Amino acid sequence: MDTQHISPVSLSGNEKIELISNLSTMLGAGIPILDAVNSMMEDSKGNVKKILETIKNDLMQGKRVSASLAHFPRSFDKVTVNLIKASEEAGTLEVTLVDLRNHIREEMEFIDKIKFALLYPVIIMIVFALVLFVILIFVVPKISMVFSRLRVELPLPTRIMVFMSDILIRQTWALIIGSVAGILLFIIFFRRKRQLVLEVFFSLPLVSGLIKMVDLTRFSRSMYLLLSSGLPIITALELTRDVVFKSKTSRIIAHSRELVMSGKRLSEGFRLAGGYFPSILVKLIESGEKSGTLDKAMKDISEYLDYQVSNILKAFTAILEPVMLVIVGICVGGMMLAIIAPIYGLIGQVGGR
Repeated sequence: MDTQHISPVSLSGNEKIELISNLSTMLGAGIPILDAVNSMMEDSKGNVKKILETIKNDLMQGKRVSASLAHFPRSFDKVTVNLIKASEEAGTLEVTLVDLRNHIREEMEFIDKIKFALLYPVIIMIVFALVLFVILIFVVPKISMVFSRLRVELPLPTRIMVFMSDILIRQTWALIIGSVAGILLFIIFFRRKRQLVLEVFFSLPLVSGLIKMVDLTRFSRSMYLLLSSGLPIITALELTRDVVFKSKTSRIIAHSRELVMSGKRLSEGFRLAGGYFPSILVKLIESGEKSGTLDKAMKDISEYLDYQVSNILKAFTAILEPVMLVIVGICVGGMMLAIIAPIYGLIGQVGGR
């Protein structure tokens, strides 16, 4: 498609589900697609209405829904567009829309699990930063003034805290400007080198294994949806390259696609990946290929992996919570000790006199 017709309009997951669900319900009730779109436009607003207007205009020109959705890549990926295109050709649009709605809902729930698992440490770090900020801005300066008047010799941890407090108070604007500049530079670098930044993040010890499992889950779920809709395996493999995060996973899928094009089986390509794919997955794919039920095998794999990822996230959260609390407790306790230690030293000096 000509890039000049690509729109930056995007929808949230819930908006996509609502649009697809409403359209499938109306088509299932026997309402002509143009009438269904007109009816949906009456109650829609914002970006949803813009997309419906595009669909309506294209339908009136004799184009298909898939052609309209292709104008909105930020809302509808290649998997979605090609699924709808295949269903339009097969005359099963309303059925495919229901499957697509369920697929998007499952994807949202899956991503929400990951976000929830990562949210806890982020909240803890924010709370710790706020506590540190309050101590350095309000507590340390007052204590420091008292110690200065009494000419108390401060231990090293206390001197470090006083030094940090002085910098934070005296160089407030410089720190704010520096922080904002750093964030802006990171955003610019991330936009230009997005893949590089993500690859570094995905290679981290605790993250790498989880992202691989997420990739395999998204791959198998998308493969099931594409194959069950009647798309050839070559096309399905080409499209699923875009749903994974890690470039290594994408390269393996691309290589396996080439092997399938040369007459070999998908399971052979995955087996040659050097253990990247768990053996149980390769066996399930091999069994599905032999029985002609590869789509069902992909569904079983996606459900199995979804369960595995859920368990990993639960274990990750269960371990992370006490670890984060201990770390924060030690840090806060250390800061309080650095404040209290000179006070006890002063009391000891007074008592000694």
